[in-house]
Formats: sequence, structure tokens, C-alpha cells
Amino acid sequence: MRALIDLQKKLFPDLLDVMQRRYKILHFIQLMEPIGRRSLADNLEMAERVVRSEIDFLNQHGMLGITSKGMHVTPEGKSVLHQLGEFMKEVSGFSVLEQTLKDKLNLDHVVVVPGNSDELDWVKQEMGKAVIGYLRTILKDGQTIAVTGGTSMTAVADMMSPIENAKNCMFVPARGGLGERVENQANTICAEMARKANGEYRLLYVPDPLSEESYQSIIGEPSVKEIMHLIKEANVVIHGIGEALTMAKRRKASQKVIEKINKGKAVSEAFGYYFNRTGEVIHKVRTVGLQLEDLSNTDCVIAVAGGQSKAQAITSYFQQGKSNVLITDEGAAKQLIRE
Repeated sequence: MRALIDLQKKLFPDLLDVMQRRYKILHFIQLMEPIGRRSLADNLEMAERVVRSEIDFLNQHGMLGITSKGMHVTPEGKSVLHQLGEFMKEVSGFSVLEQTLKDKLNLDHVVVVPGNSDELDWVKQEMGKAVIGYLRTILKDGQTIAVTGGTSMTAVADMMSPIENAKNCMFVPARGGLGERVENQANTICAEMARKANGEYRLLYVPDPLSEESYQSIIGEPSVKEIMHLIKEANVVIHGIGEALTMAKRRKASQKVIEKINKGKAVSEAFGYYFNRTGEVIHKVRTVGLQLEDLSNTDCVIAVAGGQSKAQAITSYFQQGKSNVLITDEGAAKQLIRE
């Protein structure tokens, strides 16, 4: 395919430009539908006359529908998007980005989606969609999926839909709540994913973090033991990666803990562990749920993190080698390679 694309660039450079532009327009409308022409032009930073011309073309060829509420992608348009997906990744150089990251971080699989989620909210939705796409290739009937909390994981739940070859799956939270907004908590995300996938779920009603005394008391509860067994036996784990200081503040960490994190130069956080640039654990929060060592027993551990600002945190976390799949965005991928 690479050789064909190089030939097309030499013989028909304008054709590739037009294809990329129309693909980009169709793709964005599918994400944000229904959407108006002016809003589309503003979000894509294209001249309104160019957008108008392309919209007319796509509408005439049955790929777009236009109503009083805005534009939407037709089944024909969705078919075109699906068939062009891999080709456009090659044209845009994303396949090269993915392979480079796969080699750099020593991973089994990497997916890079267009955009930078630091700047554009819809890019997280694209990462969520990429996670679901990958799950379709690996999940089997009756498997257990453990999920953490966070905004990236909320996007995964938003994009979830039934997976034909994976019925009766069980969704469980990988850990207790953070005391943050309820829609970003692992319990909420777990229940939403199960509902959309037509699966089952179990919840873990435990605060996070805990004192040592509370932890020892809670893990002895029969109901907690039961859910913990499910969590530790999960076939797939899906989690986010946080920036160390941001996560410490979200957890309302004490000044002493924040000073420890700063002194140790921690840059990333996952599963309650804070890591420095080389992946060394600087601090650990006492939590009920998956521990770092538990991940070694899991078939597939998927990390979901994007945005140029997360590049350092991603590199830091993957020094541990506990996750084998990364779903990220263009902003983070390019920064990771620069570093």
C-alpha cells in the first residue's frame, strides 16, 4: 500500500489532498452530528466556501444527509469512512507513528487517532472509539473487563456498543472511587459500559484512598472479597494514565504527600502508584482494587491516554512494562517520538 500511495502522491497529488479533506469532513460530522455548516468550518478551521463546496459534493453523492437540525452521515457515508480508514492512516503517516511507538515502548499494539485532546474535546471520543474497535478484535463470550475512572475512560464508556462476538461479558471497576465527579468514577463507567454492551456488572463501594486501618477492615468483608476476586481475575484491564501532581490534587493529597511527589520528581500516576521519569515508584496510595503486580496475570492491559501534555507521563508509566496496548492521539504520539 505504501508504494501505491507514493505513486499517487507523484502522479495525482491534488487527488490525495481532496480525499483527505473530504474524509476529514465526513469523519468530523460523524463524531458531532447533527452539526451545522458554520460550526463545522470553525472546528475544522476551513474556509466556509470550501466547506460549502465539499458538503454539496458529499450530499449529492449520498454520503451526507442535511436536515433543519444539521448534517449527518448516511449509511453510504459510513461505509466510505470504514473502507477508507486504513488507507487514510497510511496517507497521514499514522501507521508509521504507531509502529515507531510500538517499538519505542515495547508494546504488542498501538493505535494513534488524529488530533490533540489537550485542544479538542472530540479527540477523546476518537480514542474511546479506538478502544471499542480493539475490544471487538480480542474479546470473547463471558470474559471479565476491569476499568478505572477518569475522563479518558468516560469517553470509552460513551463510545461503547454491543460486541457481537463477546456476549455476557462482566464489567467490574478496577478500584474504588476517587471522590471526584460521579460520571468519572470507575463504578459509573463500569455500569455504563455494561449497559451499552448488554453485559453484566458488579460495583465496588469503597472510598479511595484509605487509611491502613480502614483498608485492613474493608478487605475482610465477604462482599468485597467476592468482587476483588472478579477484579483480579479480569481478562482485560482498561485504564488511564494521569499526571502525578494533577492526580494528587484530585485525591486531595496532604501537603506532605505532595512534597514527597515533588521531591521524587514523579510525573505519572496509574492504579494509585506515582512514578518518576524512569518508572520508579515514588509514592503509593492505599487503595482497594487492582495493584500493579496483579497486571502480570492479565491477558491484555490497555492504557488510554492522549494530549501532548501527557507524553512524559505515558513514557514514565510504560517503563514499568505492565500494559501491552496503548490507545493515544496524534498530539501525544508526536511528542513521545520527539522525546
